[in-house]
Formats: sequence, structure tokens, C-alpha cells
Amino acid sequence: MPLDLTIALDAMGGDYGPSEIIPAALFSLKKYKQLNLILVGKEEILREELKKPHSLAHERISISHASEIVAMDEPPAQALRSKKESSMRIAIELVRDGHAKACVSAGNTGALMATARFILKMLPGMDRPAICTTLPGKIGYTHVLDLGANVDSSSEQLFQFAIMGAQLASAVKNKDNPTIALLNIGEENIKGNDRVKQAATLLEESHLNYVGYVEGNNLYTGDVDVIVGDGFVGDVAIGGGAPISVQSMTNTNTCDIDSTVLQIESLEKAGADLVRVSIPTMDAAEAFKEIKQRANIPLI
Repeated sequence: MPLDLTIALDAMGGDYGPSEIIPAALFSLKKYKQLNLILVGKEEILREELKKPHSLAHERISISHASEIVAMDEPPAQALRSKKESSMRIAIELVRDGHAKACVSAGNTGALMATARFILKMLPGMDRPAICTTLPGKIGYTHVLDLGANVDSSSEQLFQFAIMGAQLASAVKNKDNPTIALLNIGEENIKGNDRVKQAATLLEESHLNYVGYVEGNNLYTGDVDVIVGDGFVGDVAIGGGAPISVQSMTNTNTCDIDSTVLQIESLEKAGADLVRVSIPTMDAAEAFKEIKQRANIPLI
């Protein structure tokens, strides 16, 4: 982890707000000695939460006051226009102004994407941001994007997502030439709609390590480093993926499932605990029972 890693944390985001965010923040600070956190939210609420027995004062925590909160069901455009003093927006502005290296929020995903795009802008050559997560597999893990930020992506945008995914996998996995695949209804070249076929052509002609199409049952194998699809397909695939993951990992001995909106190398190593749902190392059968109890997933 780099020296003096500072993360701006939207402490008011998510379904439970500070009561869940503060303990997670303190846990991360205890685990990562070079991590510094800026808690963004209503100062009086955050200070009260930090007075609780589990929340001893910490020298690597600072508070940035924000008077507004973006609701989980608030339309993104409304949040962008009317919530200029929200904890989410101020946390993103701390990144823009150089006070933090990254922003973490468990809040309204649509508002987070819209606000981040407005405040931080896009890199040259990139039209839209994408949501990415990491899925466990039989061998290693796979980065999958997009997961809902763009429900109708062009072939050029799918190609751009592949570039972003390749850069992410290269940084996180320390891999020079990560493998890229397109999520499709079949592995044969004749399968898929025109957008997917055109994206495949762009990838074949690029410098990326494109290996072809994969189907939904390849999401949890770990065979490729990055899988790319549009946000509609990706979100539906992930939403129905829990039973698939159980089936795919029946030969493994441990289970550790991470859920993230955005991962860069420093977040992978230092900030993931802030947004992690982890199951400690255990026998596979016990792990799947734990998953079932937490998420009410029918085992197959």
C-alpha cells in the first residue's frame, strides 16, 4: 500500500449510515497502518458516533462537514442539481481538490456515478463510466463490467470498458497483459447482436489480449481476467449469479466474496474492508450455509 493513502468516506451513505460506516472505518484503520480517512457527513452525528465504546478517538480520522444526504431512492439528476452540500458530493470534491486519493460511498449508485462524472470528468477517449466488481472463481478472480451504469452501450463503449477493465486488472493483479472476454449468448463467432460483434472486431484489431466470447456460466470460473458487457446484461447476470457461484465453486475449500463498486490498486489493498461482505476461511459446505443464511439463497 502506498504511503499516506487518504480516502474520503461518505459516512452518511448506505442503508444504515454512520452506525455501519464508522465501525468499518475503524476496522480498516486498525488493519492498514498507512490509511487515513476523511469522514464526510453531518459533523454532530459523526462525533456522537465516534464517542461510542467501539469508536475510540483515532488520530488518522478527520471530519469534513456536509449538511445534506442523498437518499437511496433519490433520482440521480435531482441529487446532482439540488444536493450540492451532500456528503457524497463533498467526498468526491475532496478527490478533485487533491485532499484524498479516492472516494468510497455505499450510497445511491446512480447519484454516485452521475456526480463523479460531473465533478471529476472523464478521461480523454472515454465516453461513460462503468461499474465494476470482482467475482471469485475456481482459479483466481475476474473483474466484470459494466454492472448497471449504462443499460444501452454502443460497440465503441464496450471497447472502452475493455480498456478500463484491462488497466484495472493490470494494476490490481500486477499483470502486464490481462485477458479480456465479451459476455455473449454463446462462444461461437456467429452468436450475438451487431453491437457485440462490432465490439469483438474492435478488440481483435486492438493491442488488448482479447480471447473471445464467454457465456454467463464463465463468470465464476476465473478463466479470464476481465469480462465486458453492457450494464443491462451485466447487472442481470450478476443478480442471478449467487446459485451459479455456489455451483462453480463446489470443489474449493474456502469462500471469500467481495462486493465493490469501484476498485483501484490502493482500494483493493486498503479500502476494500469499507465495502466488503466477507466470509472467513471455512469449509466450503459451511461457507455456503453461511451464504444461505445471510442472503436467503436456495442451495442447489
